[in-house]
Amino acid sequence: MRKLFRLTQSGVDELKAEYDHAVARRTDVAEAIRSARELGDLSENSEYQSARADQERNEARISELNNILQNVDIIEKPKNGNKVQLGSKVTLKGPKANKEFQVVGTVEADPLEGKISDESPIGKALIGKKVGDSVEIKTPAETIVYELIAIN
Repeated sequence: MRKLFRLTQSGVDELKAEYDHAVARRTDVAEAIRSARELGDLSENSEYQSARADQERNEARISELNNILQNVDIIEKPKNGNKVQLGSKVTLKGPKANKEFQVVGTVEADPLEGKISDESPIGKALIGKKVGDSVEIKTPAETIVYELIAIN
């Protein structure tokens, strides 16, 4: 059974751009390997070993991205903005400041960009909530109660 990767359209676009960049890098990596080979004995040639390791990382990422892009399930913009669901953008009112998040799939999650996974503790706490509901978010340091003030 195939695993589907849930992504927004912008997440798919970002991964396609990364895939294209990684494929384009193949030429540069191959050139680095060729140049390192010309330096002589390959068993003690750290430049060659480094270039081969770079090639392996690049090829592994290409394979991973290809798998994700072939098995993607695009998250449509939520039609019903009454409840938080995958793809929703939310605004939370907290005791110190307001926070904004978008609930996305695990592949696309980037907490520093405000994109949280639906499988994360915060994502799980938000799914199904309505405007006006209290949301209890537990972190290792503390538990904070927020009020859900907007769903976009």
